[in-house]
Amino acid sequence: MPKDLPQVIILGAGPAGVGAAYQLTRKGLARVTVLEQRDAVGGNAGSFEIDGVRVDYGSHRLHPACDPEILADLRDLLGEDLRDRPRHGRIRLQGRWIHFPLKPTDLLTKLPPGFALGAGWDTLRKLFPRDSDRPETFASVLERGLGPTICREFYFPYARKIWGLEPDQLSAAQARRRVAANSPAKMLAKISAALPGLGKPGAGRFFYPRRGYGQISECLFEAARQEGAEFIFGARVTGIECEGGPVRAVTFEQRGETRRIPSEHVWSTLPITVTARAMTPPAPAEVLSAASAMSFRGLILIYLVLERDRCSEYDAHYFPETEIPISRLSEPKNYSGVSEPRGRTVLCAELPCHDGSAEWKMSDDELADVVAQSLAAAGLPADSRIRKKVTRRLRFAYPIYSLGYEDHFQKLDGWLAEIDGLLTFGRQGLFAHDNTHHALYMAYAAAQCFDRTGDFDRPRWMSFREVFESHVVED
Repeated sequence: MPKDLPQVIILGAGPAGVGAAYQLTRKGLARVTVLEQRDAVGGNAGSFEIDGVRVDYGSHRLHPACDPEILADLRDLLGEDLRDRPRHGRIRLQGRWIHFPLKPTDLLTKLPPGFALGAGWDTLRKLFPRDSDRPETFASVLERGLGPTICREFYFPYARKIWGLEPDQLSAAQARRRVAANSPAKMLAKISAALPGLGKPGAGRFFYPRRGYGQISECLFEAARQEGAEFIFGARVTGIECEGGPVRAVTFEQRGETRRIPSEHVWSTLPITVTARAMTPPAPAEVLSAASAMSFRGLILIYLVLERDRCSEYDAHYFPETEIPISRLSEPKNYSGVSEPRGRTVLCAELPCHDGSAEWKMSDDELADVVAQSLAAAGLPADSRIRKKVTRRLRFAYPIYSLGYEDHFQKLDGWLAEIDGLLTFGRQGLFAHDNTHHALYMAYAAAQCFDRTGDFDRPRWMSFREVFESHVVED
């Protein structure tokens, strides 16, 4: 890599970080150093091995909505390891299982009668809309779009699990950015997509690497490293220096030693609140106050290794019911379609909670008991011998769009944007409910705004930011 190229320090080696490193180096735009606190790439979209089985940090899929250029790159890098897989999950609704993605046959034959009648009546009432003076919230947007029955039985209890707040305490943006089928027309379109000839190409399918979802980040990491990018693992960022205005350097700790790397370009995929608190000199009091007013929901992942080839045919089970504390259960083997190792499979249960809560402090055995009780209540007992119990805790799993969060985000985002040489992007960096393909799109967009002289096209980036605002999570 030519030494006269500008140096870019990227904070975080999740999909956005490794994607940006790959694009900057393959195009010969910059010398890149990536700082990652863990000992592997992928972030919350990474993978690791338990007892010979590759598992992910929860449930992840690469959706066919991925930008064609990015998907082409991943196909080149992963080759036959990037598999085209059918979606095959299910939702537990009032004690009954409904296929997910929704299928017309299930809606006709498996919906609880009371739920079906309530949803039908809600749809009829929409023909005679009434004015409402309710303030716009997550609750009001979804109730207006879908009716009380679907909200009461599915979206509202699920929202309480995921974000830990009442639906009317969540911003309307949470409904628009996080719930794709937020109207009968959109829901009908999703259901119709399951019918032959009516769905878009790729409907009801997803892409998934043979060696776990983290293989996406791993292949980008290897390609970026071959192009000259440097990766420093075990690096905990302690400061982003901007004395006098522009970015000057990044300081970090590694194995008890404090290190400093000078650079005029720092691209952060860390949580935006963490980035703000890392600035040196410190951010103004009102900016730090805005950062304190924003929060993320944590997630405990509980893995049970069972002595059997597979537990079920389904890739994921969703639990909106209040009496079942876990929100989702996935079986990694059913995502990749691999059969090895024989006589062994892993279940991954997701338990949303706040850092510091009673659940957060539970032991592995206690958490495994929570899962066992949840599965028994759902009629899915883990009746094979448990070989191993493993847990992982993610402090920054879901951004919480509480009422009024927009003002805090704008204050924080606006102040950081004024620091010359600093860029925040990625799911965590922009406090966004986004999929991996959205995060990679941000990475590719950032590289398009950068040139070999070190100039960053800020107006073009702001145009991309408008595109990012239109992203809606693919379920």
